[in-house]
Amino acid sequence: MNIEDIRKRVDELIFKADQVLLTIRPGRIGHVVSSEEFSEFRSASLSFLRNTFGTEHPFYTEFNIQTIKATPYDTEEGRGILKAAKQEIDGGWIFTVKSLISAEIFSDFLEMSEYLLKEGYKDPAAVMIGSVLEEHLRQLSLKNNIEVVNIKDSKPMPKRADALNSELASTSIYNKLDQKSVTSWLDLRNKAAHGHYSEYTKEQVELMYQGVLNFISRTS
Repeated sequence: MNIEDIRKRVDELIFKADQVLLTIRPGRIGHVVSSEEFSEFRSASLSFLRNTFGTEHPFYTEFNIQTIKATPYDTEEGRGILKAAKQEIDGGWIFTVKSLISAEIFSDFLEMSEYLLKEGYKDPAAVMIGSVLEEHLRQLSLKNNIEVVNIKDSKPMPKRADALNSELASTSIYNKLDQKSVTSWLDLRNKAAHGHYSEYTKEQVELMYQGVLNFISRTS
């Protein structure tokens, strides 16, 4: 799901809250809303907040706590949380946080790769560097509204890294020279992953490490 899909979905859920509030009627103690409409709104919103922000984020935890009863008050509380989430999404903060987390993970894996290279383990280092590169391509695609999945037989299938590389270059996220470099690094990673260890050298993996490190730094 890209940023436009996320924006569309949060708008749909805010509209859903408005629809729930149209069902207000007198109850035994105060006013209530349709329990069926409210349950649908609550479940869909929790699913969205969990998938977008995670279960530890205040948006998810607050929504889960504040929207318990099928009442106008709880519905309005939920709508307010969704509006706050929308402001964060529109401001780009969601991807800022995810990028920071990704950067920390990338740094750890690249440090491990450097250690493996120093110890002479070129093959696992090549696989690890390639995996970091592939994940960076996915993050870069998401950030620039490029789909990272294809739908096949009604099922989402992750796009291949070389396809993402081609799309990123074609939309000028980076240039053709970078595209060729990424292609060569992905090729080396595939050779390592499939056991073709004699088809590349430790020196080539070292160049790959430096190149990927520089590429991620420039395009993050």
